Amino acid sequence: MNLNEIHKIYFVGIGGIGMSALARYFNGMGCEVHGYDKTETILTKKLVDEGMKIHYDDAVEMIPEGVDLVIYTPAIPKDHRELNYFLDHDFPVKKRAEVLGIISRNRKTIAIAGTHGKTSTSAILTHLLRTAEIDCTAFIGGIAQNYQSNFVEGKSDWVVVEADEFDRSFLHLSPDYSAIMSMDADHLDIYGDKNHMAEGFTQFAGRLKENGKVYLKYGLELNEEIDAVEVFGINNGTYQSKNVRVEDGFFVFDFESPIENIENIKFTLPGHHNVENATAAIAIAQQLGVTGESVKKAMASFKGIKRRFEFIARTDQTVYIDDYAHHPTELNAAIRAARALFPDKKITGIFQPHLYSRTRDFVDGFAAALDELDEVILMDIYPARELPIEGVTSEIIFEKLVNPHKVLITKQTLMDELIERNFEVLLTLGAGDIDTFVEPIKNLIVNE
Repeated sequence: MNLNEIHKIYFVGIGGIGMSALARYFNGMGCEVHGYDKTETILTKKLVDEGMKIHYDDAVEMIPEGVDLVIYTPAIPKDHRELNYFLDHDFPVKKRAEVLGIISRNRKTIAIAGTHGKTSTSAILTHLLRTAEIDCTAFIGGIAQNYQSNFVEGKSDWVVVEADEFDRSFLHLSPDYSAIMSMDADHLDIYGDKNHMAEGFTQFAGRLKENGKVYLKYGLELNEEIDAVEVFGINNGTYQSKNVRVEDGFFVFDFESPIENIENIKFTLPGHHNVENATAAIAIAQQLGVTGESVKKAMASFKGIKRRFEFIARTDQTVYIDDYAHHPTELNAAIRAARALFPDKKITGIFQPHLYSRTRDFVDGFAAALDELDEVILMDIYPARELPIEGVTSEIIFEKLVNPHKVLITKQTLMDELIERNFEVLLTLGAGDIDTFVEPIKNLIVNE
């Protein structure tokens, strides 16, 4: 398929973070962009402001005439009327991942994979390249604060994409360079077990173009040996960050590689996990000729990603941080980053579990991570695409918590609970609709 011949395009599920980035790409190419989503959000309103036409009812009669290509997300239910209409009437219908695959085959592509870390790494790499005047295009799985968007339009041949393991989407990509940030068990509804998941990442690593390289985090193991692997890490690997320390509220580290060593890199994002993300991004940027001086400038000016350890409010009494963490590994990373920055403060976390299946699969990990908090406020599960599973509620996490300072609440009672409390460091954690409480919680803290 030649994407340059597409004039009118329709997105089923246009409001998703990955779908909306692709919609912005085609809108920037001059295509007429239409789409459906279940609910209106801040993101869909912005797409409309940018000239796209969106509706929120699953209504076949609202589909425009003359659609050249239909793109859908696997999150759309199989009984969706609009999607079935397109399938039944022989429209060209492709998953988002397939279209990204077509783009990757026609551009110089850097693909960032991993169950955690891919959004942050993609955003850091994008900022590294653009600061060095490599005008890349980027599809990012979050809102990059430097660009106020999940899509960055560039004029060069280079494109940065997130390689999503969900539904094995990343196997459509053909990158010049790739990175694998993590391979923790997740999406077990798709893969079945951790070994099959490792097999998926091994297949992804093998999809490089000729003379490509894959950057693998130290300690990860693929199911078979691949010659093009370069290892990165903290204190380990061919590309490594060393002497990681906290200075004046910033993480600072040195970087060593066969290309160039860089000392005293000041980084705006906290946590060793973010230093690992930066290590991979710097390693790839060096392949494209980015110098140490440019790296230091970009890292110091990187503003982060919305909902990735995002500082929402700072008063004399309280620091409030919002984070997308929805897996035990991510919870650990966010809580430890807060502890590293504020070692003498009381840390309170509000956590909304995401998916019944994930809660069931990782109940012990969630409890262990949340026990690292000084106080735990646990919300009901956000179901997303899933139907309830018998016996799976937030209570199964709550019962395993050793922390005596714990409370189980609903969305309806959350704000009443918070009014009664005094916070020093507050974290909101989760990938569901907990973000709808960010503004009310901010107002509560700022107006105290």
